[in-house]
Amino acid sequence: MASGGQQFPPQRQETQPGKEHIMNPTPHAASCEYKPANKLHGKVALVTGGDSGIGRAVCYCFAREGATVAFTYVKGQEDKDAQDTLQMITKAKTGEVKDPIAIAADLGFDENCKRVVDRVVNAFGRIDILVNNAAEQYEAGSVEEIDEQRLERVFRTNIFSYFFMTRHCLKHMKEGSSIINTTSVNAYKGHAKLLDYTATKGAIVAFTRGLALQLVQKGIRVNGVAPGPVWTPLIPASFTEEECSKFGSEVPMGRAGQPHEIAPAYVFLASPTCSSYITGQVLHPNGGTVVNG
Repeated sequence: MASGGQQFPPQRQETQPGKEHIMNPTPHAASCEYKPANKLHGKVALVTGGDSGIGRAVCYCFAREGATVAFTYVKGQEDKDAQDTLQMITKAKTGEVKDPIAIAADLGFDENCKRVVDRVVNAFGRIDILVNNAAEQYEAGSVEEIDEQRLERVFRTNIFSYFFMTRHCLKHMKEGSSIINTTSVNAYKGHAKLLDYTATKGAIVAFTRGLALQLVQKGIRVNGVAPGPVWTPLIPASFTEEECSKFGSEVPMGRAGQPHEIAPAYVFLASPTCSSYITGQVLHPNGGTVVNG
């Protein structure tokens, strides 16, 4: 589709982080062309924000690759999406993989993150893969519109949770484990209307690089994924109807990505067979946008 054209029907959701089941069209979490190869056989994976969007697609691919999956969601806002994801990945799991679990939690607070990790370990015994993916974003025309309460909220969800989840998971990880952090193309090119969100995504890049150096001697790899525009519930929950309708049309490919197009990057980074010599790096599935760093 040509740049600037309509991509999606105009729509708007009033609450964060958004509901996938009421989107039009709903995002595509699975692709019939994806061919699993047992890359994550026997692994236990924890995905934050796994009920919808990129998180759902990652959970689905991980399950198809032989991993036991746990994911978090926001209670009250994402209950139906979480149940839909549980059904999807239960059907996708292979062999003797245990049934997935969904855990409601506000990850902006350390004690909640510890509770999530403890529940996963109690259920599955360990954690081999942590995907820090939960996020929220809000538009603002000026930095003057971003007050202290909002700034703290966005940073708690988008980067504090990454620190909290990681420090509690590390107690249950061993050599060969993998941590994957979701950042954004906005960390590299900026976004005038998503200043606080963009700042957290830049922090995630720095967190990924520093943590990779800290954990390399333990044999734990740390990498990131920086998606471009992807059709997820964050979009109608963040932007105006007009912005939603043209979302993604500005990239070289002329369209937004679908979650199933992003998820294989996480499989690649989670699998020691594919990426055993990769740490401290960021993959860029972004529709052709050229970035530095």
